[in-house]
Order: sequence, then structure tokens, then C-alpha cells
Amino acid sequence: MVFSARILKNEYRDSVFLMRINDQIERMPGVKRAAVMMGTDANKDLMREAGLYIDEVREAGPNDLVIVLEAENAGSADEALSRAQELAFKVEKETTRGEEEPYRSLRSAVAFEPDIDLVLISTPGEYAYKEAMRSILLGRHTMIFSSNVPIEKEIKLKELAERKNLLVMGPDAGTAIVGGVGLGFFNVISGGPVGIVGAAGTGIQEVSSVLGLSGIGISAAIGTGSNDISESIGGKTMIMGLKMLDAHAGTKAVTIISKPPSKTVAEKVVQSAHESGKPVIINFIGNEDYRQSGNVDFAFTLEEAAYKSYFKVTGKEMKLKDWVSPEKVKEASDSLGSDQRYVRGLFSGGTINYESQAIFRKSGRPVWSNSALDKSKKIGGFDSSREDTFVDMGAEEFVRGVPHPMIDFRFRKERILKEANDPSVGVILLDIILGYGSNMDPASEISEAVIKARSVNKRVVFVSSIVGTEGDPQNISKQVKTLMDSGVLVTPTSARAADMALKIVERRWKA
Repeated sequence: MVFSARILKNEYRDSVFLMRINDQIERMPGVKRAAVMMGTDANKDLMREAGLYIDEVREAGPNDLVIVLEAENAGSADEALSRAQELAFKVEKETTRGEEEPYRSLRSAVAFEPDIDLVLISTPGEYAYKEAMRSILLGRHTMIFSSNVPIEKEIKLKELAERKNLLVMGPDAGTAIVGGVGLGFFNVISGGPVGIVGAAGTGIQEVSSVLGLSGIGISAAIGTGSNDISESIGGKTMIMGLKMLDAHAGTKAVTIISKPPSKTVAEKVVQSAHESGKPVIINFIGNEDYRQSGNVDFAFTLEEAAYKSYFKVTGKEMKLKDWVSPEKVKEASDSLGSDQRYVRGLFSGGTINYESQAIFRKSGRPVWSNSALDKSKKIGGFDSSREDTFVDMGAEEFVRGVPHPMIDFRFRKERILKEANDPSVGVILLDIILGYGSNMDPASEISEAVIKARSVNKRVVFVSSIVGTEGDPQNISKQVKTLMDSGVLVTPTSARAADMALKIVERRWKA
């Protein structure tokens, strides 16, 4: 094996694009591992951990693009480095403004294009704070895609923005749709009457996609970042987003999505919802502490949030097509062996993992997880599974130095084979997220792993939810067909997938 690197000086690229390039390079023949990253100190630490830190990397600065890889031979290495560079410059070409030079600072962009009213920041976290502060001081709404911004700095940004009546989405805001434009990870949704504010990016994607599949669209989706609902920040962006959508003429109902915040923050959000002149649906995922009151209603699952939002704006029951018949579910249950009692969930991120745990807990089945609802059931992501185990594969132990599992399926495919080897496993439960930013053909990758797993354990049942629309670049119909052709039972929501998994193993569990 040989190690090789190429440093592209002063060639900053967005982290999502680099993750996509990284994934493509690691799929090339002869390439064992690759890291395509900016040369920040934090990223150099990740390269060290991955065993990819070599002498050439030492001289790279935070604004330099680093391509480093391990390959079978020098020829494969050179080919992969050249391909990575080609993809990086292709991205640059596609994202510049026609034949003009791109702006080199926020100040110059705003000076020459004063109609800009929203700035998207996607730099390494250590630099994001200063750029966000500049954006706010220039009087612009700001979305911070970047992670790893200290919470004390997030507080300063949001306090200043609040005084200037500006919206700060993030840090770590992965999803937004504003003015019909998607930012970060997003699905193709038509315009419509429902506005969404969410501290959960995947939650926003599922609710908006379900509404899209049901025939109505959304007016906007505002991602707050996961820390916004913490006690120290107090839901500032969530409440401001609610007020902005309340004032928006095209928004007829507002849907709020997050994991359950603290009681103090929850009360602030609920009070602000009651002050709205529009119907508000609140989905504190898996929480049943609240009941409908006045204009405010509550939902236990993401699907229920979409269902109630649909009803509020149409006055009709939402009809969402099921792709799997009850007979198929019974057939899957009957096919299990007597010892196949447990479900193993392998999820792209925390939101669907959290919701699935809540559904299982409500049914009386405790779940082990690296992101556990019940702290006594906490295990590490790489620990051996036990009984019912759900793994958030977007947790830090899985994503340090590698693309997000919505893009890169390697760890999930490895884990699928591992779980299939356990004779007590009846169902492997998955989620697949389509849209821009995600893997361009996830169904084919999952199907490949399913076929391998079935060669080890032909009785194990695969159930997967899929989030997406017909307009997504992957096309949801094509993805569903590929999955079902490989024997996966596919549902349009994560709640239905969890319920289906429960039904399939229920008889063995009670035996």
C-alpha cells in the first residue's frame, strides 16, 4: 500500500461537497481510504486518527484543501488524486457566478448585491462564529450549517440577532427551505400553506416530504440547530421562526418539531404558539405531556405532525399510500424462527432513532442505544448489540473523519451483516433519507447489503422508512422499487416502520 497527498492552496470548499467527493474517491478501484478535507487543525487530528496524516499534510493551512489517501499502488493513488482535484474544481466552477470571479468576503458580496438578505455559512466551526457575527452586523439573516461552535458563542450571536430582529438558524442547522430555495440537506417540495420550524433536520425533511407526497407543499422550513432548545438559549430561533411564519400571509398553519426541550423552554414555545393567530402543531417527538388547547395541538410522531398539519389547512383526512400490505407483514412474521425476537435499528441520525425508541417504549419494549431515551440502556455505538438495540449512526463516534451516513453507507452496511449473524434478530430496521446532499442511490447500496445478509440469515426481515419526494434527484418511486425488489418492506414514515417492526416480532416476543 502507498500513501499519497495533494494540497490545493487557498481553495476552500464546503464540507458537504467535500464529503461527497470523499465518498466517490473511496469507491475508486485500488483506493483503501481517503480524506478530502480543509487543512484545519481539527481535520488534521481526524487524519491522524484515521492513519492518513503524512508529511505533506503538515504544511497545509486552514484555507488549503487537502486530499490524502491510501491506495494499492502509485498508479491508483495518482488517478484518485487527479479525480478528487477534478471534482473539487468542478464544484467550484458550478458554484461561481457565471464567468465572474466569486466574492471574497461577506462585506463585498453585500456591497455589490444589496438585495442579499440571507447568508449561509459553512466553514469549519472555529471560523463560523466570526463570519456569522459579520453577517448579523451587516443586517442579514444567517444560517450556520457549521457544527462545533461553542454554545456561549451561539448565545452571543442569537442575543445580538434578536435585538436586530434577525433570524439565526444554527449552528448545526442542517436543513432549511426559504423563499423556495433549499439549503443544506433538503427535499424538493412545492410551495404550500404549512410553515415548519424544527430543531431536527431529518424531522423537517420527513414532515415536509410527507406533506409533499400528500399533495400539499410548505411555505418555508426553518432549521434552528439542535442547541436552540437548550435551557441556556431558550428556544430563541424557534420562537422567532414561529413569529415570522405567523406574520407570513402564505402560511396557514405552523408545525414545530424537536426532541422534548426542558420544561421551561417547552412552556415558552407553547406560550408563543398560543399567541399565534394561526393553528400550530407541536411535535415534541415522543412526548405526551400536552393536550390540545385553543389553536395549539400536539403530535407524538412526525407522521402525526404531518397528518394534523394537513387537516388544519385542508379540512380533510390525509391519505398516505402504504407500499406493503398487511398480508405481507403477516407473512414476514410467520417466516421468523422461534428465537428471532429482537429488532436492531440502524439509523442515519438521531431524530428517527429517538422517535423509534419512543414508539417501542410506549409498547412496553425497552431499547438499548448509543443515544438512549432511558439512560440505564445507554451503550456505545460500537458496542455489541443486545436485545432490542437502536444505533444512531450519525453520532460522533461514527462520523469523525468520514462522511455523514446519509452520504456514506459503509458502516451501516458492515453493521447490517453483523446484526444478521445474530440468530436472535428478527428485524433489521432502517431509515433512508433522499434529497440534495444525500447519497445519490441509497437503495442500491442497501439492497446489496440485504442480499449479502440474506446469504447468512435468510429469515431476517428488513424494514425501512424512506424520506423523499418524486422530485428528489434520487426519485422516491425508483428507490422504493429497488428496495422492494430486494425484499425490503418499505414505509413512507419512520413511525410506520417502527410499528411494522413491532408487529413482525410481536408473537415471538410474547411467546
